[in-house]
Amino acid sequence: MAVTVAPEQIDRIAWNQHHDPFEVLGPHMIQQDGKTVWAVRAYLPNAQQAWVVLPEARTEHAMESSHDPHFFECVLEVKDLANYQLRYKEGEHERFIYDPYAFKTRHITDFDIHLFAEGNHHRIYEKLGAHVTELDGVLGVYFAVWAPGARNVSVLGDFNYWDGRKHQMRVIGNGVWELFIPEIGIGEHYKFEIKNHHGHIYEKSDPYGFQQEVRPKTASIVTNLDTYTWQDADWMEKRRHTEPLSTPVSVYEVHLGSWLHGSSADPAIRPDGTVEPPVQVAELKPGARFLTYRELADKLIPYVKELGFTHIELLPIAEHPFDGSWGYQVTGYYAATSRYGAPEDLMYFIDQCHQNGIGVLVDWVPGHFPKDGHGLAFFDGTHLYEHADPRKGEHKEWGTLVFNYGRNEVRNFLVANALFWFDKYHIDGIRVDAVASMLYLDYCREPGEWVTNDYGGRENIEAADFLRQVNHVLFSYYPGVLSIAEESTSWPMVSWPTYVGGLGFNLKWNMGWMHDMLDYFHMDPWFRQFHQNNVTFSIWYAFSENFMLALSHDEVVHGKSNMLGKMPGDEWQKFANLRCLLTYMFLHPGKKTLFMSMEFGQWSEWNVWGDLEWHLLPYEAHQKHHKFMSRLNALYQNEPSLYTQDFLQEGFEWIDCNDNRHSVVSFIRRDKDSDDFIVAVCNFTPQPHSHYRVGVPESGYYRELFNSDSRDFGGSNMGNLGGKWTDDWSYHGQPYSIDVTLPPLAVIAFKLDRGYTQAIRSGEQMPQ
Repeated sequence: MAVTVAPEQIDRIAWNQHHDPFEVLGPHMIQQDGKTVWAVRAYLPNAQQAWVVLPEARTEHAMESSHDPHFFECVLEVKDLANYQLRYKEGEHERFIYDPYAFKTRHITDFDIHLFAEGNHHRIYEKLGAHVTELDGVLGVYFAVWAPGARNVSVLGDFNYWDGRKHQMRVIGNGVWELFIPEIGIGEHYKFEIKNHHGHIYEKSDPYGFQQEVRPKTASIVTNLDTYTWQDADWMEKRRHTEPLSTPVSVYEVHLGSWLHGSSADPAIRPDGTVEPPVQVAELKPGARFLTYRELADKLIPYVKELGFTHIELLPIAEHPFDGSWGYQVTGYYAATSRYGAPEDLMYFIDQCHQNGIGVLVDWVPGHFPKDGHGLAFFDGTHLYEHADPRKGEHKEWGTLVFNYGRNEVRNFLVANALFWFDKYHIDGIRVDAVASMLYLDYCREPGEWVTNDYGGRENIEAADFLRQVNHVLFSYYPGVLSIAEESTSWPMVSWPTYVGGLGFNLKWNMGWMHDMLDYFHMDPWFRQFHQNNVTFSIWYAFSENFMLALSHDEVVHGKSNMLGKMPGDEWQKFANLRCLLTYMFLHPGKKTLFMSMEFGQWSEWNVWGDLEWHLLPYEAHQKHHKFMSRLNALYQNEPSLYTQDFLQEGFEWIDCNDNRHSVVSFIRRDKDSDDFIVAVCNFTPQPHSHYRVGVPESGYYRELFNSDSRDFGGSNMGNLGGKWTDDWSYHGQPYSIDVTLPPLAVIAFKLDRGYTQAIRSGEQMPQ
């Protein structure tokens, strides 16, 4: 039989150097002896014989090897080759397959490629990656990957014995490579084998893969994320019509791998009744294992609900190779980490949160990525996702690489990734990590180690534009969600809308408040009189941004001590100081975030390899602190004055911020939709004060709503017997005042009880 294709083309296939194997392999109509016939070609490494099988005609036709012993060809005089199969022998084994190169239909359209090239394909994850699909009546998996610098790309997997010669992909435009592989499906392990123009080979996990193997393995896994049946429709509809900035937001920040561990002797059971293999972690104590997402749903959600937090914030749950990175060095941006189970298990966890009235925030890391060989680094043999110039493309302090935000496809990868977590996992917000590292070209770089922008400045204009795009698109699709910036500098308008030039976040962590307050509470109370500015300074800028007050994981690691250990004094004073700080935090304008363990007063720093110190909870002091946290959350959520005007000057008024001699401050928080208000009085020293006069704006009975010194919380139980009546004594610029008792190291919240005041004044009952 005459060869119908040039030997050079066969060599390019055999040597895995062809940019479009469809030009050679599969069915081709050709002219032979004046007739139109079909030439079917296949490259089958390791095969000795091959046949074309026509199922409908119930015939098979022998193929002959041409030029290369594993390149087979057959010429057929038939009208239709629909769904033909290949039968071939490899040693003692015989196999039947559908020919991948017979499926020429493209899953990705030219319009998809156009949107991707300009950075505006918001659901590119539905096109790139691995997707179970049906072509010409045959089920299989469609693979697509962006690798414009590659000479050629292949799919590797268990289904082809990780042989890059067997499933070579074709490039279809803008560096996108594709291939449909029939008769494989969910659960298949795969990677992409990428060769650059120097012939160097890189085996890469799928950047858009929805699941990866448990580390240290690194293969991607074919997964369908649309099989889970969600039960949170009411939550999602309510969220869509909610303005989160005027609602209570109290966040419990959690690292799932160290909140609590299970026992290897008590294995986790999957929904189908099979046993979940425990993830082995050498650094954990012997016999310990990670809890699964479903176990965490059973244990963590009731705990957070009992404490009264409105949201759970998860440290990064995208796939990452090193447990000790806490999730902040991501290799699988579209893959929920397999440490704790399958994607459907994470969906179940989030679904259960919603059914219990708890929102879910996820830490998102678009600022940098690690250099691991299977990840994004040097992806196609070029600096594809990162800058080629290390002065822009590397964080030496972290050992990571920086995304090239000026490249449309890279920006698209990240924008779509943010949307992906809301789309597929129903999360309620993102907390964007290390925003300052993105915004400044000289971040943690010495002179000579960075380059200026086009205008000679240090601002990363491309990164700022990227963040604006993320937030603009995010809120367009998902109103009612949160986008929170961990931004530690004075970059202007971080939480302002994009249409006025802001970065478009709706919240920004208040790092200044955090540092000022921790410095203040760390010092001996006697010295606090000289540092009143630490307490009051935050109000000068409190309404320039939409701030979130955060005491996060970063404050309880690397030798900083946990919160109790930061406090001065004996054990009683340490707990009192901590209650004082947390109460002031919850009465101060701004949304709230607390890291796990602060709610019961852990002594030790956070250890990513160990449990929290749950053994402390049976002790009275820790039990009472736990109760305090629950009651503080209840106060916060039950009083609109504490959250409806967090970001408006009208919601806050100093009564007195100048009593530094006693280290006392007092202020008013006002509700937006009523005339209710809260009077807060804070005593930051162990010295109690009787007959301490505080000005108030209206006359009547001020009920003591909350006292952090309550006996229930472990305090001295000094207080005001339920409340105080006003005196017609103008004070602090207010027309009336109350004579109060200030407990040591305590914060008291008062509220004018209008109903009780009216009842007493009308003679209905006697005061208590």
